[in-house]
Amino acid sequence: MLLTQLRRAVVLAVIAFVFVFVYALVGTGLSQLLFKDQASGSITANGSTMIGQSWSGTKWFHGRPDSDDPLSANGTAGESGATNLGPRSKTLVVDTRKLIEACTRSASTRRRTWSPPRAAASTRHHPGRRHRQIPMIVRSRGVTSAQLQSLIARETHSAQFGFLGSPYIVVLQLNEALASLR
Repeated sequence: MLLTQLRRAVVLAVIAFVFVFVYALVGTGLSQLLFKDQASGSITANGSTMIGQSWSGTKWFHGRPDSDDPLSANGTAGESGATNLGPRSKTLVVDTRKLIEACTRSASTRRRTWSPPRAAASTRHHPGRRHRQIPMIVRSRGVTSAQLQSLIARETHSAQFGFLGSPYIVVLQLNEALASLR
């Protein structure tokens, strides 16, 4: 009797063990097959396209401010996330004004004219916002404005299914394409 119950317990444990691992392997296999980039973490040579990267200097396009340090574009390495602050948030307005002041101070100390983004514009990841950074990059890299506008157009992703959301740019991919410009 004891041996029968022990055998049943072992068989049930083996079945549960196999089921859990088979389920996990099938799930991983399907995700790799159907959603390769997302399942692999969307990793490129310079980081993940799903996580904002920190770009410093005037030779690169800069992303939106991040929640861990609103005065830096994309925040601290290894951390990522949105602020989850809505358009009526006083904290968002204060942080964005500080970011604009910091950008203005930074631009004036370099004696370069670069118009910082408006308060609402600096918190969005919209392709039109990258056009404001073109004069800064033209001066730093020696490329033409037309080249940068073409690059932005090429790297702009349309809304999902043509109507869900709005067009967007992954700044990491934009800067990788910028690095390949001659």
